[in-house]
Amino acid sequence: MNNFTNTIKDTTKETIKNTKDTSYSQKTIAVFFGGCSTEYEVSLQSASSIIPCIDTKLYNPILIGIDRHSGKWFWFRGTLELIEKDCWQSEQNCIPVFPSVDKTVHGLCYMDNNSLKTISLDAAFPILHGKNGEDGTIQGLFELMNVPVIGCGMLSSALCMDKDLAHNIVKMYGIKVPKSITIQKGYTNSITKRAVSELGFPLFVKPVRSGSSFGITQVSKEQDLIPAIENAFQHDSTVILEEMIQGFEVGCAVLGTNDLLIGEVDEIELSEGFFNYTEKYTLKTSKIHVPARISPEKSEEIKQIALTIYKLLNCSFFARVDMFLTPTGEIYFNEVNTIPGFTSHSRYPNMLKEIGLTFEDIINRLLELEE
Repeated sequence: MNNFTNTIKDTTKETIKNTKDTSYSQKTIAVFFGGCSTEYEVSLQSASSIIPCIDTKLYNPILIGIDRHSGKWFWFRGTLELIEKDCWQSEQNCIPVFPSVDKTVHGLCYMDNNSLKTISLDAAFPILHGKNGEDGTIQGLFELMNVPVIGCGMLSSALCMDKDLAHNIVKMYGIKVPKSITIQKGYTNSITKRAVSELGFPLFVKPVRSGSSFGITQVSKEQDLIPAIENAFQHDSTVILEEMIQGFEVGCAVLGTNDLLIGEVDEIELSEGFFNYTEKYTLKTSKIHVPARISPEKSEEIKQIALTIYKLLNCSFFARVDMFLTPTGEIYFNEVNTIPGFTSHSRYPNMLKEIGLTFEDIINRLLELEE
């Protein structure tokens, strides 16, 4: 860990001097972490796992932290432990930077002794979960900057973040999705009554654009419906009411852009409730089985549907496709996570681990895909 941090400090000093030196052999990759999102802490965990796996002989990592409140960007040059403990922001370790939309710069700007300096980037690697990081916003900015992104692009990120749009697209191609009704602020009682009539109980109330199960409530009785809707509106301007699919959740890790690689299917075993934020990161009352406890034939069917969804939604580099498997063997699409959790114990790397890829292998393959 300390050797890697020293390497970062040495190479970033060199970058200040040589941002325009075309003979510099390493590729400069900006790794973004933090962000203005309820999933800020998850981003810090994922980034802390990914950064040490970057081969500094081949790549020069520039660590860009985004303040969760102000949205300011900082070039972080401290130790990785400070990111993990959320103590990374200090004048000693951070240099304020801002993006340049001058396509001849294709990178970042900062001030040094009242002089404007630039950092030319070969690619950006956003490890940002949820809004303002996984929803196409920062991916669109990278396009304006003329900086390639390691991950799904602007359109794919935006589509996958919007549960309603993603479901409608996938449904058009014959893949089953849960029945649902979307509502806006100012909704009437007639809309909620219609939802109850069509969907029944229990049902799920979800923000249309949110991640890590923030704002999601499982509702089993009518008196709890309005509070659940109002809670979901705290996270997004549109809310989706969705039927509960009997069965359990399965997931597929997909890696690649043209030649696609898929990990083993995993299965979430719940003892109660649903796979909410607490369960995702503590597994207090749930278990994840990799591979899933299903037949090889059903596993293969799930993988093929996941690959179809990945392509339909124009995903690239990596994503996790989540589905439901019913007791009768039906498969329903749930959602695509375009930047899934990326710690050593997260679902995405563990699914790929089952087919022989180490955590370091995954990161190296992603960086190689950019070339």
